[in-house]
This record gives sequence, C-alpha cells and structure tokens, in this order.
Amino acid sequence: MDIIKEKLKLLPDNPGVYIMLDEYKNVIYVGKARVLKNRVRQYFHNSPKPEKVMKMVANIRDFNYIITNSEIDALALENNLIKKYKPKYNILLKDDKTYPYIKVNMREEFPNFSITRKTAKDGCKYFGPFMGGISCKDILDTLQLTFGVRLCHTATTGRKRECLNYHIGRCPAPCAGRINRVDYTARVKKALSFLDGNYGETAELLKSKMVNAAENENFELALDYKSKIEMLSKLEAKRITSLNRYLDADIIAYATNNMYSAVNVLVTRKGIMQGGSNFALDEAHINDGEALTAFITQYYQNHEVPSEIICEEFCEKELLQNYFKEKFGKSVEISLAKLGDKARLLMMAKKNAEEYLEKSVDKIKHKDDMTVNACKRLQELLSLKRYPRRMECYDISNISGVDKVGSMVVFIDGEADRNSYRRFRIKTVEGANDFASLQEVLTRRLDKLGTDEEEKFPRPDLIIIDGGKGQLSAVKEIFDGRDVGDIELISLAKREEEVFTLYSDESVMISHRDYALKTLQRIRDEAHRFAITYFRNIHSKRNLQSILTEIEGIGKKRRMALLEKFGTLDKIMSASVEELAEVDGISEAKARFIKEYLKENL
Repeated sequence: MDIIKEKLKLLPDNPGVYIMLDEYKNVIYVGKARVLKNRVRQYFHNSPKPEKVMKMVANIRDFNYIITNSEIDALALENNLIKKYKPKYNILLKDDKTYPYIKVNMREEFPNFSITRKTAKDGCKYFGPFMGGISCKDILDTLQLTFGVRLCHTATTGRKRECLNYHIGRCPAPCAGRINRVDYTARVKKALSFLDGNYGETAELLKSKMVNAAENENFELALDYKSKIEMLSKLEAKRITSLNRYLDADIIAYATNNMYSAVNVLVTRKGIMQGGSNFALDEAHINDGEALTAFITQYYQNHEVPSEIICEEFCEKELLQNYFKEKFGKSVEISLAKLGDKARLLMMAKKNAEEYLEKSVDKIKHKDDMTVNACKRLQELLSLKRYPRRMECYDISNISGVDKVGSMVVFIDGEADRNSYRRFRIKTVEGANDFASLQEVLTRRLDKLGTDEEEKFPRPDLIIIDGGKGQLSAVKEIFDGRDVGDIELISLAKREEEVFTLYSDESVMISHRDYALKTLQRIRDEAHRFAITYFRNIHSKRNLQSILTEIEGIGKKRRMALLEKFGTLDKIMSASVEELAEVDGISEAKARFIKEYLKENL
C-alpha cells in the first residue's frame, strides 16, 4: 500500500483513465475520470462505498493511469481497455446479440426485401429492430403474400427464367421481365407504408384474400392468410396510443442492491413498442451514473443508436451526448424524463429492471460459484502459485492420423472467451501421434511469448491438457526447453476425472460436486468440441473437393466458388437448382446436372 500512497500524491488534475491491478499485476478494474486526482483518491478514502467497490479495493495492490485530452476521450479509451483486459470488476456485456431488421434495397431498380442484423448508411431503408415474439420471416412472408414484392437477390438485368414463386402468385418475376418498374414501385410503396406501421390497408387486403381462398376451397391458403391477420393484431397491440406516432427512442432503466445490478432496455420505433431486454450486471462502479454510462457505451457497440434515449436523472447526459456525436457522428437526445408519457415508460422499464434483479440475484451468485470462486478453489486444491485467471486448454483431433488438428480454448475468470480461441493444423507430425501433436501445438503457442504477438496471445496463468500422465509429460518437455516463467501446467484424465500436476506423481481427485472440477470439465469439453468441429470441417471440405472433381465440367474455379458459398456436401445436396445457379460460373443447366449427379452417386 506504500506504493499506492506515493502514487496518489502524484495524480494529475487532467481527465483520463485509471487501471487497477491486483497482486499478480492482473487488470481488475478500468475507470474513466474527469479529474484523475479526485476520482482515484475516492477509492482509498474511508467514506462509505458500495459493497462491490469495497471488495474490489481490497484486491488493489497498484494502479496506473493514462491522461487524455477530454472526458469523452477517456470514455472511449475506457471502452477499448475493458475489451482488451476484460477486468473482473467492470461491466462486460456477455449478451452481444443483435436484433433483426428488414432491409429494403432502394438502390436497385426493383428493390428486394431481406433480413439483416446490421444497419448502415448505404441508401437502403431499414425497419426494426424486431423483438418480443414478432418474427421477421413472418413479416417478409406477409409482404410477399400481400404485395408481391421480391425477397430474392437474383439480378434483374438479363432475362431469367421465372422461379416457383412466380407460378404460385407470390412474386411478379421482375428478373424475368414480367412486370415493369412503375407497377413494381407501386407495390414497394404499399409495402413500405406497412413497415411504417400503417396496417389497416394490409389487414383489409388479407381478409379479402382469406375469404376468396376459403370460397375457392383453398383452405390451406386461407389459414395462412388468417395467421398473417393474427400477426398484424399483435403488431397493432404494440402501438402505444398516447405516444407521439413517430417516437424513436430507447428507454433505459437501472436497478441495484449495491452488490449486483440490472438494466432494462425498452425499444420504441414510430410509437410502437418493439420489445425489451434485461441485462444482469456485476460491476464495481463508485456511483450509479458511471455504471449507467458504462452500460450505455458498451450496449451501443452492437445495437442501433436511436435518435433519443430516455433514462434516469443520474445519467451523465452531456458526456453521453458528446460521446455519441464524436463516436457515431449522430445527435442523440438524452431525455431525463420526469413527467408525462416518457416518464411512465421509464417507470415501466424501472419495474422490469427491479423485478429482473430480484429474480437474478441467486443466478448471479451461482455464476460466481461456477466461475471466479471455482478458480479460487482450483488454486487452493492444486497448490497453484497464483490465481488462474487466464486458463488455456488444448486438445487434438484426427482419424487414423488424417487431417490432424489442435484446439486452444480460453477461459477468463472461469468464463469462456471465445474471441481468444485458436485452431491449429498439425504440420510436422506423421501418423496418429497425439503426444507429438500436442508438442507441436504447445511449441507454436509458447513461441509467441516475449514477442510482438504476445499482445494477441497474452501469457496464460494455467495450461490444461486433455489427457493423463503421458500427455502431461509430453508437454512438460516443451516447458523444460524454454523459459515459461510462472505458467502452471496440469492435465485432466477423462476416465476417472483425475487431475495430474507437476508437483506430485499422484493424481489429485476432486469431488464431482465441486465447482472447481466442473470448471475443469467445462473447459476440457469445450476444447474437445472446438477441436472436433474444426476436424469435421476440414475432413468434410477435403471429401467434398474430391467428389466435385468427379463431376464433368466442374473445374477448380467452380469448385472453389461452390465451396465458398456452401462449405459442406450436405448444404450443396440440400440446395435448390436456383441456389446452385447463383454461384459464379454455374448456369441453370449445370446446376441441374450437379443435382442429378449427386443424387445418383451419393
């Protein structure tokens, strides 16, 4: 603590980012500050603090800081450092799921409608996000069934043959010249009006078509129309009648019990409530405003930035507005709603967040037992020199020595870090020799330590090998031939779930009910899954290439195009003639020939 006391005296008055370190020099927290001197000193004063902050402070053994030009720069840098270090006491959103949108490609002569999860300033129109039980596929199906707009990506230049959708009345086949641009544009305008929330005309049209289908005893089609009418009723029910029809806003509420926190995000577009999402947070921010700011900046890395965000009064309004302007080039109104409809929406989000927090506390505690606490138990049970924050596990997969591959999976604080996974093609080993294959993989991995690549491949605290004593000894030979510092090495044998270490000839048996063993099993099973998936992909592609070489008229260029589009034999066999014909160099006649060949010979 003497180091900390001396550093506190030297803190500047500038804005910047501070980085808290534990006894092993692991980054455990990253924060931003308008004035570094004031903010960092707060952690070490005897003033009351949230329980989570007190736990974090108890683990601080040192800190660093980086001065920035402004608080906005500090906020952006904080985000980048959190992504890089994944500190255990920061908000780190695991749910990076994005929601679907309907994209209308207005750049085309005959615009097509499709589903996407990314929006862009590209001249296209985007509608959504769609969430809360409404399927984008159902909406697209309704658009095609009602207005006859095209959903395919087939080029409309050059005369094509009509597909099945034309013959069953679902598409006017602009690709085959069956409709002119003026008439198709009229259909698109009606479809766009529907997507803007004008459901009345569509509902009447669907009812008329349903009655007509029923009168013609086409009951299956009539039922299809009926299901689309029911979907329209659900969409209409989402409209908030008291709201401005064109309100595009996200409503964000925060709830905390001073140990754990939760956030609820409600999404409204054009006055229609699209749905909501809940997030459980486990952070050590010194106040609620900073916690909410940290959540918002991370959340909008993966989601559409709305024109307005409605949130609570402790939100750092000016900082966020400036951040969105600088980061996304977009003016976002941060509304601190206190009265009226927006305040009622915020209260709804607040109740959702509080209820979710109440129900999630036990889950969060259980997650801690399965992750951080399990890592602490591993350190104790296996007499490890340090807390195994970054664990890497390795496995080998092959059949009779063919297509040998290795996998490296990474867990940080007991949770999978999938962005850090790596795959290896075995290059130097002949035949089915798992020991030699492990040695090659670990050699290639450990050779990155102390090089420029260590930034991408940080030094692990613990390496886990899938196997027993033999595998452990093989890898130990690699360890002995280089300076690996204090990296620990163990292996986990599957039959009896024995753990072998370098400290004893005897295995360590951990209770099957212990979360420490369950964590080892999870990382071992994940390494096996990752290795065998990679092996199957390689094996399948190699077999697919050899099969495609047998088909007359399919040269290397066409084989590579097919591989690039479909990837596996199963996907090629299940593809339609039209889908095969979309591949560069594959005509419709050639596509039919490929289908017939595969059907007859496989």
